[in-house]
Amino acid sequence: MDNKHFKRTLITTALPYANGPVHIGHLAGVYVPADIYARYLRLRGEDVVMVGGSDEHGVPITIRARKEGITPQDVVDRYHKIIKDSFEGLGISFDVYSRTTSETHAETASEFFRHLYDNGEFVEKPSMQFYDEGAGRFVTDRNVVGECPVCHAQGAYGDQCEKCGSSLNATELINPRCAETGNVPVLRETYHWYLPLDRWQDTLSKWILDGHKEWKTNVYGQCKSWIDLGLQPRAVTRDLDWGIPVPVEGADGKVLYVWFDAPIGYISNTKELLPDTWQTYWKDPETRIINFIGKDNIVFHCIIFPAMLLAYGDGYQLPDNVPANEFLNLEGDKISTSRNWAVWLHEYLADMPGKQDVLRYVLTANAPETKDNDFTWRDFQARNNNELVAILGNFVNRAMVLTHKYFDGIVPAAGDLAQADKDALAEMESIKSALSESLDTFHFRDALREAMNFARLGNKYLQETEPWKLAKTDMGRVATILNIALQICGNIAVAFEPFMPFMSEKLSRMLGMGNMTWNELATADVVKAGTELSAPELLFEKIDDEGIRPQIERLERIKKENQINNWHAEPQAPDVDFDTFCRADLRVGTVLDCQKVPKADKLLQFTIDDGLGQRTIVSGIAQYYQPEQLKGKQVVFIANLPPRKLRGITSQGMILSALNADGSLTVISPDAPITPGAQVK
Repeated sequence: MDNKHFKRTLITTALPYANGPVHIGHLAGVYVPADIYARYLRLRGEDVVMVGGSDEHGVPITIRARKEGITPQDVVDRYHKIIKDSFEGLGISFDVYSRTTSETHAETASEFFRHLYDNGEFVEKPSMQFYDEGAGRFVTDRNVVGECPVCHAQGAYGDQCEKCGSSLNATELINPRCAETGNVPVLRETYHWYLPLDRWQDTLSKWILDGHKEWKTNVYGQCKSWIDLGLQPRAVTRDLDWGIPVPVEGADGKVLYVWFDAPIGYISNTKELLPDTWQTYWKDPETRIINFIGKDNIVFHCIIFPAMLLAYGDGYQLPDNVPANEFLNLEGDKISTSRNWAVWLHEYLADMPGKQDVLRYVLTANAPETKDNDFTWRDFQARNNNELVAILGNFVNRAMVLTHKYFDGIVPAAGDLAQADKDALAEMESIKSALSESLDTFHFRDALREAMNFARLGNKYLQETEPWKLAKTDMGRVATILNIALQICGNIAVAFEPFMPFMSEKLSRMLGMGNMTWNELATADVVKAGTELSAPELLFEKIDDEGIRPQIERLERIKKENQINNWHAEPQAPDVDFDTFCRADLRVGTVLDCQKVPKADKLLQFTIDDGLGQRTIVSGIAQYYQPEQLKGKQVVFIANLPPRKLRGITSQGMILSALNADGSLTVISPDAPITPGAQVK
């Protein structure tokens, strides 16, 4: 890592909103990568500080508070604790995890605004904003819903349509209404202070486009797009009753906009941790600042926050890198907190005790580093069983068991090295080099694969050297083989500490290792000869289908609930004249027989008593009914449709079904017995 001109590193992580718990999307996008990097630097013996905290201001918190009939402070107190505890439970190693309702933060953010205000760095101008007359307050774009002007989905937010992903302004919505009250808002003039980003256009362009071409392509590309379009002034205040009051006379009812307030939290958190030396981590050119964020925060951390720091002056350093990730989806669908479509960290820790590292491993293996990626419970199960158990756990257990069997659990000394031993040691050097390179460049998914190569090497080494066959003839050779195998185990403990710290700590204890350092990686003396090993323990356990079934069933329930909750009646079809309607001959028939159509998952074949005889009808409802459920049932069908062949069967009509909110179909039947052939009028 070429950090010779840096004496220290400050790592910041995006502040999660304290209006709900943390989910796997947050973890994969921000917190697991940041923790991997911080742990890696600590292993290298570097001066590193990682700061984080809860973002406790903004509209989502006030909405939840009003919905629950409690105060915003009650909301943030609850979720700050849940978030902080769950981060600790997963081993996210913050040096400080604070909150934006702290006194230190309020003072820091107020002073920051006032400094820019006094130096003339803001412009004040009027704007038109939606106002809820019934509630007597301004409403933000996110608190306005309506019909999307792009895809015409109902329930689109005033800043974004979650169905088609279009970015919107609230005034673009069709039939807008306030999300909380249902009132139709009106436009009313207000005024706000704006940070004129256009003043910093040239400076930011040179800093990013010329000076940081090494940034990830998704980050660099999004910044370039914003800069090429021309930067515009950005509001830094809002009309709200929850937040840090604007520290200017005559600004009653106005607070600092959450995206101005929140990044200052990085500074206030550092102050809280290091009240006497915090400026060293923010203003010393020999400090390297790294912002870990998700892709939705790129513009704030690469353009807006740097512009704030530039406007403030006084030596504030800009970030050296902003390794933002893309989004993680869940079972093929976008994670959504409003739809409860997520795997919540605090629930995972309760449901899967002792499996913190499994989640860390899977989220890193599927990290959305260059494009959106997907988390599925089947992949979670497969990676645990096929990689953690079968590759890593299997090798460590074999090496430990063989050492206990042949040397009573005492690490044997190595003798003269054979070519296989030398090859293994050389491969460890190669793995370390590739692993370090990947970590230095924030390619954590590649780094994890390299770390797993230590375990693959170990399995291959034992399989080729076969110490169990040599035990009867050459115990000296067995001693050397098991010494090398245990050195590979020790290297696994070091290499995986950034990724799976709980496993690493357990393995290092089993091997009798002391404090680990990155310099020990790829060495043949990380586990000392003569050390007494502890009893072998399984590092990972297999997860069967029953182990993940509750998680899969939970998501299936949530999907059905969302379908029902989001159901809207389809718009009425165009009018038809009465004579056209009357030409459709609707009748009641009795199902004499019903069976599945071979090689057609959705089709059922009916034999219907239609009052005139028997007819065959093929219907696409096999996903919702078993044939025996329908035998003897009366149904409504269209009798005068032209015959049509389906899968080689001539269908003489159409059975009528209603589409439910969850997407299923229900056959329409009379509520009392009707003579077959009766017409529906």
